[in-house]
Amino acid sequence: MLRSGPVFQTLVLLTLPNFISLGSSAVVSIAETAYVGKIGVSALGGIALAFPVFMLMQMLSAGAMGGTISGAISRALGAGNRDMALGFALCGFAITLIFGLLLAGLVRAFGAQIYAALGGNGSVLQEALAYSNAAAWGLPAIWLANGFSSILRGSGVMSVPATTLLGAGIGQVVIGGALGLGIGPFPQLGIAGVAIGQVVAYWVAAAVLLFYLRTDRVAVGLRFDLAALQPSYATALLKVGAIAMLSPLLSVVSVLILTRIIASFGPEVLAGYGIGVRLEFLLIPIAFSVGVAALPMVGTAIGANDVDRARKITWTSGGLVFLAVGLIGLGAILVPGLWVDLFTKVAAVRQAAYDYLTIAGFGYGFFGVALCFYFASQGAGRIGGVIAAQSLRTVIIALGGWWLLASSGSASGLFMLSMVAMVATGVGTVLVVKLSKWG
Repeated sequence: MLRSGPVFQTLVLLTLPNFISLGSSAVVSIAETAYVGKIGVSALGGIALAFPVFMLMQMLSAGAMGGTISGAISRALGAGNRDMALGFALCGFAITLIFGLLLAGLVRAFGAQIYAALGGNGSVLQEALAYSNAAAWGLPAIWLANGFSSILRGSGVMSVPATTLLGAGIGQVVIGGALGLGIGPFPQLGIAGVAIGQVVAYWVAAAVLLFYLRTDRVAVGLRFDLAALQPSYATALLKVGAIAMLSPLLSVVSVLILTRIIASFGPEVLAGYGIGVRLEFLLIPIAFSVGVAALPMVGTAIGANDVDRARKITWTSGGLVFLAVGLIGLGAILVPGLWVDLFTKVAAVRQAAYDYLTIAGFGYGFFGVALCFYFASQGAGRIGGVIAAQSLRTVIIALGGWWLLASSGSASGLFMLSMVAMVATGVGTVLVVKLSKWG
């Protein structure tokens, strides 16, 4: 099916299990924001500061390095080299473990400085640190769970990681809600309790996926054979992965710049923006679902030197994502209250979130296509041009944000800037893929 199955049918078949993970992400995003909204406006502002940092960890581990691992394994399988695929799996495990431990230490050590630099102060900064310091203990598990999932996806196994991450999402909601709000016999730990739910859920998910990879039921599993831990495989993964990491870094830097500027408009506007931008991050799993389904299909086609099939897969996946994400953007424009009113009753916070969604929604389809083509390009092993196109978003927001601040611009002006940047990135990414030489 990966190598020669009908493109559309195979893409849909591989995408459907990933929508299970999408459901998990949606539930977690809605539930966590609802919990934090009950804790208070300062907590909403605090999680708006911390959320981009932890979303970055998900994007780096699942999208950048995870996609790199999947792409390498699928190209090796497409070329008929299973031993190489096993070597990439083992090296991918080592890399994700190291990155998880390193980044957990950095977040614990420098969280206060990061959130203060983003404009956090007073009770908002304290809430951001309460969430961040607890959630940091789960970062190695997040990297491992996403790394293990990527090994499976590289050989076309979508249902196992999707089901496992769904279970993690349900556990995160139950545990985080009980500890955050003090439900039943559990202590009320506030925003830190919400973070602890994520920590527990992802450590369990990582253990389940590791156990599955050690069984004989997988084509490419995890075999702890030092002979397979070849430096050339690790170098190949890091070479592509380092470039791929620029995409989520640029995306989150764009959000952080906006967050820093919007913080100057007061905690109500910051909280409203935090609610609105959560919907934007919720779009990522949609593009992710289709993109990671396209990735091994493109990878096996490139491994077998079938460039025409790889391009057909890419354009088909991009069209699906543009339609799905664009419809959500249209809904955000027409009825923003369906999302915003779930989380707050504070009028000023609601209005800021409405303003953001009714403007940013126009760019959502383009945002989704750019992300989907990012995964397809990982499958092809050609990621540099896509990263260059996606840097447009950061450049536009940085320069435009500086100009708006200098001219005493409004929050609505910043929201418009965000939308224009998403459109420019989507168009630029499509042009790069169209003109790139694959093979």
